[in-house]
Amino acid sequence: MTSVALVDDHTLLRNGLASVINSFNGYKVLFEADNGKRFTEMINPDNPPELVLLDVTMPEMNGYETAAWIKTNYPQIRVLALTMIHDERSIIKMLRNGAKGYLLKDSELTELKKALDAIVNKGIYINELMYNNIVQSMNNQLIDEDSERQKALDLTEREKEFLRWLCTDKSYKEIAGIMFVSPRTIDGYRDILFDKLKVASRVGLVIFAIRNEIVKI
Repeated sequence: MTSVALVDDHTLLRNGLASVINSFNGYKVLFEADNGKRFTEMINPDNPPELVLLDVTMPEMNGYETAAWIKTNYPQIRVLALTMIHDERSIIKMLRNGAKGYLLKDSELTELKKALDAIVNKGIYINELMYNNIVQSMNNQLIDEDSERQKALDLTEREKEFLRWLCTDKSYKEIAGIMFVSPRTIDGYRDILFDKLKVASRVGLVIFAIRNEIVKI
C-alpha cells in the first residue's frame, strides 16, 4: 500500500478526496492537514507518507513553501500538486520546489488515479491534456531518450543559461535584464529553442531542462 497525506485547507474537498483515494487499489490515506505548517507538525519521522497531495494556495504555509520543506527534509516523499491554479509560473515554481506532478482539481477521477500511478511507478506526472503543446509528458515511455540527450548536448552555453533562468519565476523581461540582452533577443532565444526542441510553451522548455539535468529539482 502506498501511504498518502492530503494537505488542503478546504475540509469538504479534502475529506471527499480521502474517501476517493482510500477506494483506489494500492493507496491508503495516512493523515490529513489543512495547511503546510500543520503538515510539518503532524508528520511522523518514523512513518512518513510516501506521497503527498498538496494544494498551492493555503494559509500560514502555502504549497510552494511546503513542497520546498518536503524536498529539504524528506526528499524521498513524492509530491503531487493538486490545485485550481494553472498559470506557467505556478507550475514551474512547484516543479522547482520538488513537485513530481501538477494536476487541476477539476480533473476526472481516472486522471487522478493515472497521476498517482505515474508518480509511484515512473517518478513524475504532468497532465498532458492540459498542456498539449508540451513535447511529451515526462512520464511518457515513448520519448526517444538518445535523441533528446543529443539535443541537450547540442545546446550552446548561452541557451543552457537561458533555460536555467526559465526554470525560475522570473519574467522574460527580467531574464533579459539579468542576461544583459534586449527583450527581443530573449524572444529570439525562446523561439530558437521552441524550434530546436520541438516544444511550444515555457513549461515544455522547463520540462526538457529538468529531464536532461540542465537544471536540477
